[in-house]
Amino acid sequence: MDSAVASVPTPLPRSLLGWAPFLWSRVLFPAPPTAAPTACRTSGLLFLLLPAVLLYPCLGFRLFEPDESRYAEIPREMLARGELVVPLLQGEPYLDKPPLFYWLVMLSYRLFGAHDWAARLVPALSVHGCVLLVYLFGRRWLGERSAWWGALALALSPGFLGMGRLLVLDGLLTFWATLALFGAFAATRGPALHRGWWALAAVACGLGVLTKGPVALLLLAPPLWLQQRLSGQGARPSWRALLAFAATVALVALPWYVALSVRVPQFASYFLWEHNVRRFLAPAMHVRGVWFYAPILLGALLPGALLLVPFLRFLFSGKEEVARVRSPELGFLLLGGGWCVLFFTLSSCKLPTYVLPALPPLALVLGHFLAHSRWRASRWTTGVAGATFALLLAFHYAALPWYAAYRSPMSRPGEVLALCAERDAPIVCYPRNCDSIGFYLRRDDLRTYRSKDIEELRTLVRTQPRTVILCTHRHSLVGLKQLLPPEVQVVQEVRMGLQKIPGVPQWAMRPLTRLMGETALGLSDLAVVQPRWALQQNRAQNAPTTARNGSSSLPIASARMSSGTP
Repeated sequence: MDSAVASVPTPLPRSLLGWAPFLWSRVLFPAPPTAAPTACRTSGLLFLLLPAVLLYPCLGFRLFEPDESRYAEIPREMLARGELVVPLLQGEPYLDKPPLFYWLVMLSYRLFGAHDWAARLVPALSVHGCVLLVYLFGRRWLGERSAWWGALALALSPGFLGMGRLLVLDGLLTFWATLALFGAFAATRGPALHRGWWALAAVACGLGVLTKGPVALLLLAPPLWLQQRLSGQGARPSWRALLAFAATVALVALPWYVALSVRVPQFASYFLWEHNVRRFLAPAMHVRGVWFYAPILLGALLPGALLLVPFLRFLFSGKEEVARVRSPELGFLLLGGGWCVLFFTLSSCKLPTYVLPALPPLALVLGHFLAHSRWRASRWTTGVAGATFALLLAFHYAALPWYAAYRSPMSRPGEVLALCAERDAPIVCYPRNCDSIGFYLRRDDLRTYRSKDIEELRTLVRTQPRTVILCTHRHSLVGLKQLLPPEVQVVQEVRMGLQKIPGVPQWAMRPLTRLMGETALGLSDLAVVQPRWALQQNRAQNAPTTARNGSSSLPIASARMSSGTP
């Protein structure tokens, strides 16, 4: 190894624990730290325009159930009621998540109106911001070429753009987690702690805690500590600096936590214990195997993931010309992305969007590899990048909006409006929420009854002259008919079956239906129920009209409509 990489010979470790820092800093990442940003040879304007083209013009498709509709409806209700502290869903406190995401969506609603595209503007800006962070920090640490390729890999990542721009909290959390991770490393990278970067990282971490809870701290602290232990380089924050960091995080996030705990005393135990500790440890929901995130990561980082084998050769190569470009900055990025994947792999609750914070640092690692390999000059690389861009355009502008409209509970708005337009009639979701109906109809009075609440539902339908029930499982209506009181009748029902796709033959619709599902997402049937006393009142009110017209009329008939055929 030449003098640019090699330093004064170091004696071999004498303990097992000593081998980890030795292998990390002397074998895997032996190159010296990058001293200063390289000169900008390529305009970063590309990363202002490319994500913008893929994100902003195509945000106005139907909300997906259940997450997108929930996170669109909560800020709409908070804005309508002038509520800033307590998140509300159908008029009830929703204590599962902190409010920063809701506040930003409320701001978007205030500026542009309560539209689905206005809500998605918040995660879209977050995703775009992550691409810019990768480019800007990558230039400082790894050079212009590595930053350019890393930002391009992230901007063309179908998993990152596709999942990150959806109306869930993970896109915004990813922005704050990336800014905190990069800012903290920039603060500790030199011989003395940089207070400006340290303060920025603390503010970003506090905003992350205000977005999704303590997970923002857990994604930052372990890789930062491991980098210090393994590399032995950089400034180690003093206790005073650590206390200042914690105080800044508390100053940003704690006021809301205290305010909500005062107004809703059960919040602290419910949120911190149930939605953080128990959800991580106890297998209750979204339980997946230990290898769940392996295909998620490979798919999310396509087409760059196709170079996984060459990258592993680059990482473990003993050649001097390869080792001299594996710097401590590259090691830290691997720690940051790898720890995020490991942390959520250890969790019993797994969803694909949880590992979004791992993608920005891993994309920058991939960009560094591309910048220092023959692949950057290959026609295959250019061709695959161009094809990926074209496919993303087609997916974002055509395929996803069509699919969202096809599977939406509002795919047949005329039928939904005909049954749900009467404001005095209660709308009931059984056995789960269907918040799309509430958002698009601007109603915050939907009630949800689960199977355990069936007696309350039976009481409601007895006392109301007309009740609309949104059945959110495939067989909910069949079971509900057996559980309704005998004096209550289903007088109208609509099956929200998927309609035939024009141009697709009937024989091909069957496998497509099995693949996509038989009904709209989150809504299988609509039913209108009435008790006998209400039916009798209707007959009495209609009797004089019938006598004057000299004709007879039947009582309210049961109309059954299925997937487009009355």
